[in-house]
Order: sequence, then structure tokens, then C-alpha cells
Amino acid sequence: MTQVSARLSDDLVKSIDEAARTMHRSRADIIRLAIEYYLDDIEDLRLAMDRLRDPADPILDWSEVRRDLLAKD
Repeated sequence: MTQVSARLSDDLVKSIDEAARTMHRSRADIIRLAIEYYLDDIEDLRLAMDRLRDPADPILDWSEVRRDLLAKD
């Protein structure tokens, strides 16, 4: 595993340490988890943006979708 150094504000370190105590994890674990969650969110956002830009993806009209969902059989 590669070690990485970063400068963090004192307030951020206090928040990380509080989360680590609450979760019974190390400071490094909290930082690693936060980065993993952030990168997952960024990937989800990238996929969503790709789908929005896809000209083959149909554009749905909310009124029509709502009407169809609420229509009685």
C-alpha cells in the first residue's frame, strides 16, 4: 500500500478523529473510507452525465410519466 501525505486543517482533523472514535476505527481508516466514498460518488456522477449526454437515450416528459404512473388499469 502506498502512503500519501496531505495537510489538513485542525478542524478537519478534529472531525476525522471524532468520526474515528465513534466508529472505532483509525484516523487512516476514516480518511481512506471518505476518499473511497467520494470517488464512488464522482464515478456515479460521471455515469449520470454520460447518460444525459447520450442522444439515443429518450427524453421523458414528467407530466406523461406521472399520468401513466397514476393511471388506473
